[in-house]
Amino acid sequence: MSKYDLGDADPATRTLDSVSGISKKGLESGTVGVMGALVIGLSVCAPAYTLTSAIGPAASEVGYQTPAIFLMGFLPMLLVAIGYRALNTAMPDSGTSFTWATRAFGPWIGWMAGWGLIAATVLVLSNLAGIAVEFLFQSIAIIADNPDIALLSGNKFINIAVCLGFMAVATFISYRGMTSTKIFQYITVFFQVAVMLWFATAMFIGAADPANTEGRMPELSWFNPLEVSSFSAFAAGIAVSIFVYWGWDTVLTMGEETKKSKGRVSTESKAAMILVLILVVMYVGTAAATVAYAGIGDGPTGLGNSDIAENVFAALAHPVMGPAAIFLSLAILVSAMASINSTAISPARTLLAMSHYGAIPASIKKIHPKHKSPYVALFLSSIVASVFYAIMRFISEDVLWDTITALGMMVCFYYGITALASTWYFRKQAPREGFGSVLSKVILPGLGGLLLLVVFVQTTIDSLDPAAGSGSNIAGIGLVGLIGIVMLGLGVVLMLIQSRFSPRFFKGQVLSTTDATNDTSAMELFDDGLDG
Repeated sequence: MSKYDLGDADPATRTLDSVSGISKKGLESGTVGVMGALVIGLSVCAPAYTLTSAIGPAASEVGYQTPAIFLMGFLPMLLVAIGYRALNTAMPDSGTSFTWATRAFGPWIGWMAGWGLIAATVLVLSNLAGIAVEFLFQSIAIIADNPDIALLSGNKFINIAVCLGFMAVATFISYRGMTSTKIFQYITVFFQVAVMLWFATAMFIGAADPANTEGRMPELSWFNPLEVSSFSAFAAGIAVSIFVYWGWDTVLTMGEETKKSKGRVSTESKAAMILVLILVVMYVGTAAATVAYAGIGDGPTGLGNSDIAENVFAALAHPVMGPAAIFLSLAILVSAMASINSTAISPARTLLAMSHYGAIPASIKKIHPKHKSPYVALFLSSIVASVFYAIMRFISEDVLWDTITALGMMVCFYYGITALASTWYFRKQAPREGFGSVLSKVILPGLGGLLLLVVFVQTTIDSLDPAAGSGSNIAGIGLVGLIGIVMLGLGVVLMLIQSRFSPRFFKGQVLSTTDATNDTSAMELFDDGLDG
């Protein structure tokens, strides 16, 4: 038997990548090109939704340095993206963080990396649905010229019911497969990007209007992270800013479904790098425009107003755009709806890979025979996210703000592990290839991974303060910290339970620990796997 046990996969799908020994899982291949992957990536990141959720919490931590903190959040993302690209080139697999960390560090750390990705996605799916509910009622209120309609989103029972409806629709679209998902994303992405450019331009113009007493022209100090008052504030701001970039790696989970690239860099890797660059320009620019227009005071539209912190653009839409505010509301609404749909891609494919390699129950790895979607994993992640949102809506009045901060912690955790996996996996091979490989595969990902894990630890400690996040707490312990600790603790418990049922995976007999130098060739693994 090969050290890479191919399990009970269908022989027709038990093919292996040319260098990694990673087995395929039955997903439909060759359906997504660079542009399609880029659009899906933009949809997951959802610029309109992301910014309205994140600018308030970020400004509450770092004030006028919000553009700087979004710029700083880009740097570890860039370093991590470089490591992701190297790992994806060597081992393209829908399990991404789970698979790569398993092969670099072993099954226990790999399992927790996969869990971190799944936990982060559950948090963001619940947040996306909450934002979609608020902007649905706001859009209806604008169209009907009745502000009272917008208040319906504050009713917990109505809010949860509509939220579950959004989740059901988005899950159904993803269930139909990658092709229908791609078409849906093209329409929504172009609309939201166009409206966001319009909105940011209007805010810069409004900031220069003498009638806007809160408005200020942008200053260079806003882009200087050294102006942030303390390391705790810096770490909290970084955790929030990392949230805005979160989701670009979803593109890499589609490695088995993208079209084959003609060059050395894979289709999904090209799309991922282009996506990260687009995001940093859009996020830093919009953050600067928002701070310039609204200021950091506690007025009706000020970023220091805790009542608008979790949904800033809802307060700014009409003052900035006047009658055209409906377009911003609709842009954020479709942004959140589309992102619910596309965000579900990542956990479903991670769960698929974990099940395929025996890390979780085998029943989760089923692929729909017609739509070629991992429908069991998709339904599971959607149901868990829906239940989580319903519970959180009753626990916290500021559920959106608290889940954003907790999400940043989870993202730092699994991104950090994945980046370090690149450093460890290529540590012996890269020096033989030259300094360029050492820099791109070992040094830069290692720096990014260490930075993110430091931010994770610092943010976790700070978030236990009852004043952290929105100020929600249980027994004097910050709700944000509790969410993060409970999420990771639950992962440890489930891992220990699963190790009793899947001993072969946890003994390294399915995906064994190795490095790039010692990796066995695909044909040897394929032949050995079939003979075994």
